[in-house]
Amino acid sequence: MEQVHALDPHDAAGLPAGNFSLVLGGPLYQLLRRAHLCDDTLHHVRKRILVIALLAWLPLAVLAGLEGRLLPGTVNVSFLQDVEVHVRFLLALPMLVAAELLVHTRMGRIARSFLERDLIPASHSKQFLASIESAARLRNSIPAELLLVALVYGVGVLLVWRQFVALPTDSWYALVSPEGSHLTLAGTWYGYVSLPLFQFLLLRWYFRIFIWARFLWQVTRIPLAVVPTHPDRLGGLGFLSQTVYAFSLVVVAHGTVLAGQLASRILYTGAKLTDFKAELAVMAAFMALLVFGPLLAVAPQLAEARRTGLREYGSLAQRYVRAFDAKWLRGAAPADEPLVGTADIQSLADLDGSYTVVKEMRLVPITRAAVLQLAAALLVPLTPLLLTIMPLEELLKLLAGILF
Repeated sequence: MEQVHALDPHDAAGLPAGNFSLVLGGPLYQLLRRAHLCDDTLHHVRKRILVIALLAWLPLAVLAGLEGRLLPGTVNVSFLQDVEVHVRFLLALPMLVAAELLVHTRMGRIARSFLERDLIPASHSKQFLASIESAARLRNSIPAELLLVALVYGVGVLLVWRQFVALPTDSWYALVSPEGSHLTLAGTWYGYVSLPLFQFLLLRWYFRIFIWARFLWQVTRIPLAVVPTHPDRLGGLGFLSQTVYAFSLVVVAHGTVLAGQLASRILYTGAKLTDFKAELAVMAAFMALLVFGPLLAVAPQLAEARRTGLREYGSLAQRYVRAFDAKWLRGAAPADEPLVGTADIQSLADLDGSYTVVKEMRLVPITRAAVLQLAAALLVPLTPLLLTIMPLEELLKLLAGILF
C-alpha cells in the first residue's frame, strides 16, 4: 500500500482536536453562561435541568390550577391527566439537557482519536484544523439559532402542534367550539413558551448532529491513513461506532416522548400498543438515520482500503505460498532444517489471519453492539406500555425466561 506519513503525536498534542465540541457554543450557551447556569466544562447541569424544566412545567401547573383545570373531572383532559406533557417536560426535556455533558465528553474523545491513531497525514493537518474551526463557527452561528427559533414558531407550533397534535376535545390548554379551539392561559404559556422551548432544544440537537455529519464528511475528504489489517475490521476507524453511546440520552429522550404520546392515545382513545407498529418503525428508522447516517461518510475510504488490501495482501500471500511450496514440497529446504517446529508454518498461518481480517473488513463503522445499544435506548422508555397488553405477572415470566 502507499505509505502515508501520519501526523506526529507531539505535533498532535498542540492541535485543538481536544477542544472539538458540538455543545460549547451558540447564543443560548452564552446566555446560560451569563446566568451562571453553565461554564466551559458544562458544570451546573443539575441546576440547568431544574431551571429549564420548571420554566416549562411549573407555570402550566399553576395556571391550570388557577383556571380550575388542574384536577381530573374538571375538564375532559385535565392537567394532571395529561401524561404526555409531564413526560415531555419532566423526563424528556431534562434528558436533552443532560445529554450535552455526555456528548461533549464523548465526541471530543472521538475527534482526538483521529490524531491519537495517526489517521491524519501530516501534510493534511491544516485541512483537519480547518474542519474543526468550520464546525465551531457553524455551532456558534447566531443566524442558525435564529432560524431554529423561526422554525419552531412558524412550523412546530402554528402548523404541526395546532393542526396535528393538539387534542380535538376540551382540555386544560384549549377549549373546543364550532368556531375552533381557544387557548386557555395555561395553553398560551404551553403553546408559546413551554412547547417552543422543548422544540428548540430538540431542533438544536438535530442541528448539532448535522454539524457532526458535516465535520465527518470534511475529514473524509482527507486521505486517512487507514490500515486494512487493523483488528477492528474497520481499518482503525472502529472508534466511530462509539457515537451511539455519545447520543444515547438523545435517543432515550425521543423514546420517552414517543412513549408519552402513545400512552395518551392508549388511555384516552382506547388504542392498543400493537396499533402503533408504524409509529415505532418510523421512529426506529429516524433514530438510525440520525445516529448512523453521518458514519456513511467514511464508507468510500473503507471500501477503497479493502480493495487495496485484498490486492496487496493477495499478492504478498501468492509470493509467500509459492516460496513455501518450493521450499517444503519441491525439495528446496536445507537438509539440516527440520519441518517440525519451523517458523514458516506459523508465518503461513499468520498471513492467512491477516488476509482474513482484510476480507472481513466492514464498509461502515456500525457494529452489532452499536445497533443493539441504539435499539435498547429507544425501546426501554416504551417498556411500561407493555403492561397495557400483558399483565405484569406474564411480563415478568417472559423476562425471566429470556434471562434465565
